[in-house]
Amino acid sequence: MAESNLHSLVLIFAVSALTPMLADASRRVRVPAVVLEIAFGILIGPSVLGWARVDEPISVIAEFGLAFLIFLAGYEIDVDRLRGTPLKLATASWFTSLALGLGVGTVLFAGSFALSKLVVGLALTTTALGTLLPILGDSGLSKQPFGNHVLANGALGEFGPIVAVALVLGGTGPLRSVVALFLFAALGATAIALSRRPTPARVERLMRASLHSSGQATIRFCIVITALLVWWAAKLQLDILLGAFTAGVVARYLIHSVHEEDEVETSDAKLEAVGFGFLIPFFFVVTGIRFDLTALLSDASALARVPIVLVLLLVVRGAPVLLFYRRELGRRSRFSLALMSSAALPLLVVITEIGVRTDRMTPAGAAAMVGAGMVSVFLFPIVALALRPGSDTVPVVAPATTRRTA
Repeated sequence: MAESNLHSLVLIFAVSALTPMLADASRRVRVPAVVLEIAFGILIGPSVLGWARVDEPISVIAEFGLAFLIFLAGYEIDVDRLRGTPLKLATASWFTSLALGLGVGTVLFAGSFALSKLVVGLALTTTALGTLLPILGDSGLSKQPFGNHVLANGALGEFGPIVAVALVLGGTGPLRSVVALFLFAALGATAIALSRRPTPARVERLMRASLHSSGQATIRFCIVITALLVWWAAKLQLDILLGAFTAGVVARYLIHSVHEEDEVETSDAKLEAVGFGFLIPFFFVVTGIRFDLTALLSDASALARVPIVLVLLLVVRGAPVLLFYRRELGRRSRFSLALMSSAALPLLVVITEIGVRTDRMTPAGAAAMVGAGMVSVFLFPIVALALRPGSDTVPVVAPATTRRTA
């Protein structure tokens, strides 16, 4: 490997190691590590200091880091836990967001604010579930009814745009995209069905025996499943994130069918170590290095779009939550959920990159949307959590209940 490549790798790893310490330094306002990772990536990248650059090997690792982020988002989805009211409300909320997003995109396109109503509309319907997961866990909300609603909205805000991107932004004709999507759905359904069946005794014995040894069969199987489904999605000319999300669902069923509860916790910790310890921060730092800060700062109109996009995220994702959760959540919790559902970044990065690559979006416009996404994942969760303490909280109940919860 060339010395310049190693230099960039060292800087990326150094930023990845530094950001958790900086994120933990402030006790009053906790800055999400993802924001710091992107910010420091911008700092060491070509737009500022020019110390690090993205070559093909680094790009491949970063892309798999994004895939693993979406894998963990799919892995977190417990359909049994979200079934019922959380999933129904989240589905209604996201489809309303889709209609709002496309409507807003059409208006912006007509006003020459955007080059493509589809790119802008879909980007506004995303939710940064992968970014919200550690926030929910650290705040103790992941096991509460409120956490179920955040997960359900985040799942739809990840999966819905991924499917939409595969259908309308994949670069193939609509009919071919639909056929490819059905083929992938058939494969995904087969993989999920197989993962729910009893695992062969020899494989189960190996997975359990190697959980605390160098074999680590469970983790290796998960990585292979991710790589295979990502590759299959790419072969069908679908977005690879569709494969990554499906791989997370498959891996969840596989691990829960093989391991006991304490072993599942160990497997979860190891998967998070691979993701949040290596691949995912790598992706976000590289995102910062690629960020076109010059295009944003040199264009006053692009810079002015950042607060506008921030407001549009609240309108498109937050307003449907306020509408559909009137009978399910109290006022403060409803606003808190709307804010968390409006936080967007990873898929927003992906969609805007597709937009730039296909000439549907200018680099300045993409930088403005990503900049707004960075502000959203920093600001919205902070305000959302500030609304929670001492609000209308209630004890943990079953996720499918229709009772008015916190």
